[in-house]
Amino acid sequence: MIRSVSRRFTMAALCTALAAGSVALGGGGAANAAPIYPVADSDPFYAQTSAAADLEPGEPIAVRPMPPIAAFPDTAVWQVKFRSNNSQNEPIAATTTVLVPRNRPADGPLLSYQHIINALGPRCAPSRTLYETDPDLVIREAPALNVALQRGWTVALPDHLGPNSAYGAAKLGGVITLDGIRAAQRVPELALAKSPVAMAGYSGGGMASAWAAALAPEYAPELNIVGVAEGGVPMNIGKMANGLGLQPHPAFGLALAAAIGLEREYPDRLPISEQLNDEGLQLRNKVANACTNGLLTAGAGKSAQQISKTTDMMTSKQAWEVLDENSVELYPGVPKAPIFEWHSPTDVLIPVDSIDNTIRRYCDAGVAVQQELFPSPDHLSSAVLGLPDALNYLDARFRGEPAPSNC
Repeated sequence: MIRSVSRRFTMAALCTALAAGSVALGGGGAANAAPIYPVADSDPFYAQTSAAADLEPGEPIAVRPMPPIAAFPDTAVWQVKFRSNNSQNEPIAATTTVLVPRNRPADGPLLSYQHIINALGPRCAPSRTLYETDPDLVIREAPALNVALQRGWTVALPDHLGPNSAYGAAKLGGVITLDGIRAAQRVPELALAKSPVAMAGYSGGGMASAWAAALAPEYAPELNIVGVAEGGVPMNIGKMANGLGLQPHPAFGLALAAAIGLEREYPDRLPISEQLNDEGLQLRNKVANACTNGLLTAGAGKSAQQISKTTDMMTSKQAWEVLDENSVELYPGVPKAPIFEWHSPTDVLIPVDSIDNTIRRYCDAGVAVQQELFPSPDHLSSAVLGLPDALNYLDARFRGEPAPSNC
């Protein structure tokens, strides 16, 4: 049986640990201890609507064609707004962007790719960044996605942090991913109703993919998921937090963003803002709508000790429950779909032992798992090294070949 780690850690540890996949810049306003939420997107397509409560999860709310994107030649672009659920199981409206190659067959393969979303603001989500030229926001996986499109796969890119850009709420990402697939398959114009489905993602996108795979047997059993490729996944965010300290760090802004994102999704159970001093609240406000570069600049060289009224905040049972609830290692369910998992064995940003524990549990449950190691000096290099193999693995699943396993 998997047991949770020690229930005592610091604000610094929480902030630094949650930085393994994402970020955010912007914001403002008077400092206060209430949670801070992103500025609403000016496009009414993204607005929350009471109509979502009357729909089933995964039902489309609105669909629109979008302008073509130069990075994806000969590809039509659609956006789908759909009903999903937040972490309290309340209805929300979420969004996915669907890239449709013109040479694809009806009911051909559908890949849901969970991009690493560096975000505390809506402009950082894939549906927005696909149309950005800012190097801070551009979709760097475009070459790999073109490989998929050239194979005739339709590619869905969900905004898996949800309407509040709740980075760190990894289980939410899994739910939105599954509902985004459902929604794409229910749009007649996309001709995906009977498509086989695969999912993929790395780091923060890997968290959403891993959660979607684990949740699917219970949450979305009707989906024909033929394979999942998940890389560099932070499988246990509490364990990450417990092993890290109080020293100033050049990437502290990323960590703070993750803590803010979790507070947005769990404002009563993880009240981070109450623990910040005046400097911390000002920094929080400054990054409340940020993407990667702005956040890194704002938080460079800072530490949790510097911005907190106390560094011994996270001793409450309910706070630890939030971290456990968003840690795949501690979720008892197992995927039914075959898994391709890759990471660097020397990755210092994520607890590699949590990956090994999770994969061992999946293997013991009879899941076909192909695990590959890609030694590299940093976390993100492994994404580049492993993605070609991940796509080839999914291609074989789409072709109906038996899934290999090195359990």
